[in-house]
Amino acid sequence: MKLFTQIKVGPLTLKNRVVMPAMHLGYTPDGQVNDKLTDFYVERAAGGVGLIIVGGCPIDDISGLPGMVMLRDDSFIPGLTRLTRAIHDHGALTAAQLYQAGRYAHSFTIGGKQPISASAVRSKFTGEVPREMTREDITWVTNSFAQAARRARQAGFDAVEILASAGYLISQFLSPLTNQRTDEYGGSFENRMRFGLEVADAVREAAGPDLAVLVRLAGNDFMPGSLGNAESAQFAAALETRGVDCFNITGGWHETRVPQLPMNLPRGGYVYLAQGIKAATRLPVMACNRINSPELAERILREGRADLVGVARGLIADPEWPNKALENRQEQITHCIACNQGCFDHVFTLQPVGCLVNPRAGLEASTRITPAESAKKIMVIGGGPAGLTFARVAALRGHHVALYEKDEQVGGQIHLASALRERAEFMTMIKDIETQAREAGVLVVCGREVDQRFIDREKPDVVVVATGGKPLPAPFPGSDLGHAVQAWDVLGDRVKTGRDVVIIGGGAVGCETALHLAAVGALTPEELHFLFLNQAETPETLFRLASRGYKNITMVEMTGRIGSDIGQTTGWVIRQDIKRAEINLMTKTKALEITRDGVLVEKGDEKANLKADTVVMAIGTQADTALYEAIKDRHPHVLLIGDAQKPAKAYEAVHSAFAAALTV
Repeated sequence: MKLFTQIKVGPLTLKNRVVMPAMHLGYTPDGQVNDKLTDFYVERAAGGVGLIIVGGCPIDDISGLPGMVMLRDDSFIPGLTRLTRAIHDHGALTAAQLYQAGRYAHSFTIGGKQPISASAVRSKFTGEVPREMTREDITWVTNSFAQAARRARQAGFDAVEILASAGYLISQFLSPLTNQRTDEYGGSFENRMRFGLEVADAVREAAGPDLAVLVRLAGNDFMPGSLGNAESAQFAAALETRGVDCFNITGGWHETRVPQLPMNLPRGGYVYLAQGIKAATRLPVMACNRINSPELAERILREGRADLVGVARGLIADPEWPNKALENRQEQITHCIACNQGCFDHVFTLQPVGCLVNPRAGLEASTRITPAESAKKIMVIGGGPAGLTFARVAALRGHHVALYEKDEQVGGQIHLASALRERAEFMTMIKDIETQAREAGVLVVCGREVDQRFIDREKPDVVVVATGGKPLPAPFPGSDLGHAVQAWDVLGDRVKTGRDVVIIGGGAVGCETALHLAAVGALTPEELHFLFLNQAETPETLFRLASRGYKNITMVEMTGRIGSDIGQTTGWVIRQDIKRAEINLMTKTKALEITRDGVLVEKGDEKANLKADTVVMAIGTQADTALYEAIKDRHPHVLLIGDAQKPAKAYEAVHSAFAAALTV
């Protein structure tokens, strides 16, 4: 595989072309390297990655978030030295990403100081107005970049990476949206590049001849009126003349309305940005974003679209991703599904990063799967994510595990979450866990409903009840009428719906149901591709036809906001999709009754009857504990896990099941 051929990056020779890009992890509260951070990166280094980029590492005291690894003064060098030695001892090279956020810094995280930027343009990301940098500020920040590079060299890093993407400080100088200066750092694109080029000069000199210098670029800002791929390629060509060694290409700013990270973005959806930069430079170029399988990574390299691949969250999900690919064990890889539940949702709420599909991420030392004291016969009832996770871990610990699922396939409520084409990656998680559970020795039996008699006959030592949840009953009359259906049945395509649909409930299930129905009759990706290439319709018509089908959909939600139970970094995407699909939203509205021709609702002091062919109930989930209640007093060791214990997100279900399996 080309993926595992060596490549020269400046003075370095990487053993393979798999790179772990910098990610904010939130593991270092005081900015100092600790065991938690070291354990995390050591496991990835041992897993076979060629280069690990640590960071972002703030270069000064007016940038950064709590939990970031600091490079702002020499006191951080000893800890960083321990980190680089540990990574080197396990076979990987490592770089430090040099981070200055500019107007993306929050004043409350930098001691109340006012953030700085190219110009005093308000940040939509923070809601704050930065201070325009003086020439003295520019000199000071440029020197701070250089001093951080010098510290990285002293700490034993093999490379440094200049962060010039995502809307951070260098991006703010490059973009006419945020650079309104009239001096030599503003105006023409040549002038707007000046600050970034001066930083590159200073970092190159401070890094010395033995360190590689990488630059993280946005191949497109995805901000109207800002830089596209052509301008980014021009900047890359200019940087090449200043002695940098490699380009790491991503897309977008934090303010952009184009999704960067959730599963809405197709796998490898931004490789074309790296391809555009590669055409403008002779230096190695790295492609990033949603490259979560070795097969995709290999194809990108073979096609010559990039020279390296950035696998960030893929290595959170599975530290052994490279080794498994090298050893032709791809079927054993736990793939990142871009759910954002444990990574970016945690970052934006200032929590340490975790992972839905890898409960050990960030907890490497305390969650090792060790052999049980004695092997037990364990029966797991329910094949959702909690049941599968428990079964896999228990089997790895040496127990004899059988899992029973009443449906014809495992997955539980994940089948509902993956009903949307854009959310189909959820089933990747189920496929991965099921494969790994079977390989660990779990007997997986589908189409078998377990009752008390069956349990008595099998005589397990431990019974694990993972029967999931069920829809809450409606708190209003009319739910038994023929045109009233459950959202779960709609998402499972078990019922027909009419043209005019009212959905009661605006949480995650209600939103997903609305988008599922809105897609009925909309153009498929294949149809859109054909019609666009052949110019059969105008772009405006194609946009409308791809955005929604023929149904008229109304959502009724009691609170003032839809999707409030969806993670912060994916909720805005779903709300944007709902707006694009022209779904009618009625917030602060209470459903009083399902009538024969619709729904009686109340908003404030006014009541109205919403006409509907179909009324969909998406009002919540309750634990399905019927089996547990029937057997809990008849067996000495019965565990209740997942939604059967308490309805929650898949993240909580998987993590609690993993923890429970370590105790048996």
